[in-house]
Amino acid sequence: MSDNRVAASLFDVTGRGYAVTGGASGIGLAVAEVLADSGAHVALLDLHPGRVEAETARLRERGGKVTGHVVDVTDGDAVAAAVRAAEADAGRLDGVFANAGISVGASFTGPGWRVEEFPIDAWDTVRAVNLDGVLDTLRAAAAVLLPRGRGRIVLTASTAGLRTDPMVAYSYTSAEAAVVGLGRQAALDLAGSGVTVNVIAPGPFRTNIGAGFDPGEAVWRETVPLGRIGHTDELKGLALLLASDASSYMTGGVYPIDGGALALSHTPA
Repeated sequence: MSDNRVAASLFDVTGRGYAVTGGASGIGLAVAEVLADSGAHVALLDLHPGRVEAETARLRERGGKVTGHVVDVTDGDAVAAAVRAAEADAGRLDGVFANAGISVGASFTGPGWRVEEFPIDAWDTVRAVNLDGVLDTLRAAAAVLLPRGRGRIVLTASTAGLRTDPMVAYSYTSAEAAVVGLGRQAALDLAGSGVTVNVIAPGPFRTNIGAGFDPGEAVWRETVPLGRIGHTDELKGLALLLASDASSYMTGGVYPIDGGALALSHTPA
C-alpha cells in the first residue's frame, strides 16, 4: 500500500455520522466542513435557524451529506433529541463534537470594580451554554455511542481554561477550565468502552465569540508567537484527527491550538 493510501485509510471517515453543536458558524462550522468534505454525514446542531438553513444548503451544494437541526444546548432534553435525530439522519452515529459556546460580559479587574457588583446573570448565562450545555451534549453522545461500543466525543474548551486571560470574563475562563476537567474525567470513566473523549483548546480565532472585540493585529503579534489570530480552517486537521481512527489511542487529551500562545505565557520572565 502506498504512503498516500495509508494516510487516507487512517483519516477515512467516509460514510460515518457525526453531530456538531454550534455547527453553523465559527469553529463548529469548520469542523462540520472538514468532516463533510471528507465523506462523512454531518448534522449541524445550532441555535440560529437562519444559519442552520443557510450552511446546510451551502454544504450540500458542495456535495456534502449534511442535515441541520435547530437546538438550544441549554435544554438537555432537546440536545438528547437532536443527537438521536443526527443518528437517524446518517443511519449511525460515530462521533459528537460538543462545540457550542458563548462569551458574555467582560473581565472584572479594572479600577473601581467591587465584588458585590459581580454580574451573576452573565455568569449563569455562560455557564448554562459553555459548561452545562457541553455536559448535556456529552451525556447525549454517550447514551448513543456506548451501546455501539465505539465512538468519538470531542469537547471544545479554550486556552482561557488553561491559564489566566485578561481579555475574557470570569464566567468564560471558569467554564472553559471546567470543560477541560469534564473531558478528562469523562475520558477516564469511559476508558475501555470503545468511546474516547478529547478536548480541543483553541486560542484566538476569528469567530462570532470575538465579534465586536478585536484589540488589533499589534496585540496578536505581542501575545501569539506566530504573530496573528487564527483562521478556523486551521482547526480542521486536528478535528479530523480526533474524529478518525488515527486517534484510536488518544483519550483524555487536551490539545491547544493557539499559534504558540501558551508556550509564550509559560516562558519565564
